[in-house]
Amino acid sequence: MAWNEPGNNDKDPWKNKGGSNQGPPDLDDLLKDLGQKVSGVFGGKSSGSGGSGKSFSSVGIGLALIIAVLVYAFSGFYTIKEAEQGIVLRFGQYAGTVDPGLRWKWTFAERIIPVDMQTTRDLPAAGFMLTQDENVVRVEMQVQYRVVDARNYVFSVTDADDSLSQSLDSALRYVVGHAAMDDILTSGRETVRQSVWQELEKIIEPYHLGLIVVDVNFKDARPPEEVKDAFDDAISAQEDEVRFLREAEAYARGIEPRARGRVKRMEQEALAYKQQTILDAEGAVARFEKILPEYQAAPTVTRQRMYLTTMENVYSNTSKVMVDVDGGNNMMYLPLDKIIQQQSSGQRIIPQATTGLGQQPVSTNTKPSTSGRSDRFSSGRN
Repeated sequence: MAWNEPGNNDKDPWKNKGGSNQGPPDLDDLLKDLGQKVSGVFGGKSSGSGGSGKSFSSVGIGLALIIAVLVYAFSGFYTIKEAEQGIVLRFGQYAGTVDPGLRWKWTFAERIIPVDMQTTRDLPAAGFMLTQDENVVRVEMQVQYRVVDARNYVFSVTDADDSLSQSLDSALRYVVGHAAMDDILTSGRETVRQSVWQELEKIIEPYHLGLIVVDVNFKDARPPEEVKDAFDDAISAQEDEVRFLREAEAYARGIEPRARGRVKRMEQEALAYKQQTILDAEGAVARFEKILPEYQAAPTVTRQRMYLTTMENVYSNTSKVMVDVDGGNNMMYLPLDKIIQQQSSGQRIIPQATTGLGQQPVSTNTKPSTSGRSDRFSSGRN
């Protein structure tokens, strides 16, 4: 039924008593009505107006406290990465170090400073410096380092990275100031690098920076532009010297084994020749000792046999043939080498004859006889 129909006692939803006032509803009445309903939901009493307002205030405060506690609790969670460590500050004072993982802190009371412990950092250093021999040289170096102690890295000095940079510059200038320019530009670069590393560690040790130097790289060293060409020529000459020395050493290492091998081979050949000569001599002696009894038993026969054997060995190495005829004074000389040569060229060779007993040869191409014997062999005498 509508609120303005007959029999409704003139009760409108806007609480317009008497129904004569048609203005807007009262805001206080609406708030009170809403408070009563809310208090009824949470178990409060809705009979009196004062009790309902007090109950509404206590419920609102409770809700606000619960929400604030939840927000505070969730705001305290934080995460430390795998490569980091966390420095905990409680009211600005160091309270400990936390490891990687999900952590919780007291918000507004604690502050967490994450420190990277595994990343290797680079720190360059460069500048013109005065050497020991009063020359100016530009040197560039780079230091690689990482954090090993998070607390010392944060609290020992104001800025550990800046302190390391200043220490590197000081160590580099100290080492360069005690070295010659030629050593810095050429052969002494490794010595300078090691010296800078040692001097840098010596400088930062009392400050406990929480850092460790991993490596020191000598990047570049060059003279001023006015004398750069002369120093480039000097460096090239030194590099050529080193290269020539290496080539000479390689040649020496290659030639020496071959020379030793030749010496060893000559020694072995000499020993073999010595052994062969000794064995040949021993064989000849043994052969003579076996022939001696036969010669003593029949000297003539043995002498003729030895003569024949000797002449056979002599004439076996020549291509000339001497034919001696028994009972005659002529001896035929057959130059087989000339015959073979002339036959290959198509010419004819006439055998030459020589006379015996000191007579002149018939042909100019014949050789005189060296023996006056008419028979082929002597009668047992030479």
